[in-house]
Amino acid sequence: SRRSGHYLFMTLIIPPHPVGEISQHKGPPVFTQDERYKMVRAIKWVDEIVEGAPYVTTLETLDKYTSDFCVHGDDITLTVDGKDTYEEVKRSGRYRECKRTQGVSTTDLVGRMLLMTKAHHSNIGHSDYQQHTDNFGKGPKGHSPWTGVSQFLQTSQKIIQFASGQEPQPGDTIIYVAGAFDLFHIGHVDFLEAVSRLSDKPYVIVGLHFDQEVNRYKGKNYPIMNVHERTLSVLACRYVSEVVIGAPYAVTRELLDHFKVDLVCHGKTDVHPDKDGSDPYAEPRKKGILHTVDSMNSLTTDSIVQRIIKNR
Repeated sequence: SRRSGHYLFMTLIIPPHPVGEISQHKGPPVFTQDERYKMVRAIKWVDEIVEGAPYVTTLETLDKYTSDFCVHGDDITLTVDGKDTYEEVKRSGRYRECKRTQGVSTTDLVGRMLLMTKAHHSNIGHSDYQQHTDNFGKGPKGHSPWTGVSQFLQTSQKIIQFASGQEPQPGDTIIYVAGAFDLFHIGHVDFLEAVSRLSDKPYVIVGLHFDQEVNRYKGKNYPIMNVHERTLSVLACRYVSEVVIGAPYAVTRELLDHFKVDLVCHGKTDVHPDKDGSDPYAEPRKKGILHTVDSMNSLTTDSIVQRIIKNR
């Protein structure tokens, strides 16, 4: 936070740690350094980021960026030699803590990818589940990290905290995009940023498909994240105004009319046909409002999974 006169202006400064320091203390990161910088900048609550911040937060770092305090979740982070990374700022009273969201962690997502089973969204009695439960080891409380997906409980309050709560305003261009947006990554960010640049006043609505629908057209073990997790990931992006949870795969006339959509966008990726073999974008194509957007980024969710498997 930064003080000016009698007012308190809150500026959230996020310091993504250098790849070398992360590798030393936590293991190899999933994203490159530049990818992580861009991802954090796209989070709507972030005002500024500090590149190359040290893994151990010191008073010198807080003073350098005129920060009153630093914030971390209630999960303890340690250096490679077992020391608390926030020991110094805690002693000085310039540390704040917030409760981390149960069932959501990078470690859990990595576990799901390594297990490569498509039963992780339902039916834990499935034979695939029994086959893979021991492959990734047990967590500290005796549970397989693979079951972490069931530990995340969506609530209306969580959605309210993430949602902008803003209705489209007169003069806004209402843009609709749809997809899985699984393991929300820099490829998604670049696409949504490119979509938002199509108008001076964009109101971007993202339609998220249910898990079963995503698995139908993507196959394998997708989606890695369930629809509740994907909802919050997309809502956190500064280029997104609204999310439709469980959007129909086909972009219908009813959907376009309901949201008063001016433009429908899709990336350069292949469009999979609907269950009956029809074109899911037939209606916006017929109305002449379908626009193909090139994000200039070839990164896909499958690419992320392959990075994880490479570092297994």
